[in-house]
Amino acid sequence: MTQFSTSSNPFQGKYLIIAALAIAIAAGGYYILNAPDQRSPGDKIGDAINELPNGVDKAARELEDRTPGEKLEDAVKDTGDDIKKSTNQQ
Repeated sequence: MTQFSTSSNPFQGKYLIIAALAIAIAAGGYYILNAPDQRSPGDKIGDAINELPNGVDKAARELEDRTPGEKLEDAVKDTGDDIKKSTNQQ
């Protein structure tokens, strides 16, 4: 009589679930970071007016259609520029 073992590796199912969750999280993150800009023209103008004290270039960026990923990229770049400015001042 032949017996088949169904539990040769008890962690196999666990790894499959973890891999599926990682793929779902990556796909969700990709979708969120590439979602289109849903702001109305009035919202864009209002955001641009609010950014004027931070500079005209930052205010002009608010008028463009940008994905959240592009906004995040700009925020990281601006933070890096601010750190450089603050460390170079004596």
